[in-house]
Amino acid sequence: MRSLPLLFLGIFFTLAFSWTGIVLVTNRQLNDLDPVSSTLTDATETPISGVTYEDPDTGVVLPGLNQANEPLYPQMVSGSALRGQRVYEEMGCLYCHSQQVRRKGFGSDFERGWGQRQSVARDYIMQSRVMLGTMRTGPDLANVGIRYDATWQFQHLYNPKITSPYSIMPPYAFLFEEQKISETRGPSPEAIVLPGDWALEDGYELVPTQRAKDLVAYLLSLQQEYELPEMKFEQ
Repeated sequence: MRSLPLLFLGIFFTLAFSWTGIVLVTNRQLNDLDPVSSTLTDATETPISGVTYEDPDTGVVLPGLNQANEPLYPQMVSGSALRGQRVYEEMGCLYCHSQQVRRKGFGSDFERGWGQRQSVARDYIMQSRVMLGTMRTGPDLANVGIRYDATWQFQHLYNPKITSPYSIMPPYAFLFEEQKISETRGPSPEAIVLPGDWALEDGYELVPTQRAKDLVAYLLSLQQEYELPEMKFEQ
């Protein structure tokens, strides 16, 4: 019992150290980040390299300024893509897929074509819940919206072996409905084209549910195709 205060202090400082490292330091790093133009300028509107510049008169290091009339990145997803993020969470996609391109020399992300640059903290500031992922059982999805179009995404969700014969990802066929083609209205404009042996029997079609359409909209929104002041494509 004489060691109880020491044990309590040990637990307290362990939890405090973990909270400081994981929550406080992360908040300090991200709280000052805002969407920015691809290149920043100094007070004279001269482009600078990086995110800060030194004032030539005072020697003070100042934050760079956004270029006028240039789009700011990253941008907020909304509408169907935002609903699709919730489907992504519900389906547990983050347990097998990451959304973070590693720097050159760490893994083979660049060689696999998963991105043109390393992902950085600013890429995630517009997300209420960051989907970095917990494992890499499947490919990284940080730029899956660039790599594949909507048709590929729907086919892959319905049965991954349609697009990737050796995939171990489970099919998400429950996000689709097989229905008889209407004799009066004809085929649905949303019907998914299934190739070869995957095609349904004559007179039937495969249409995505709203959850499937939202999920695909979210996947298509995953595009880190822009440059940031702190990370360019050539880095």
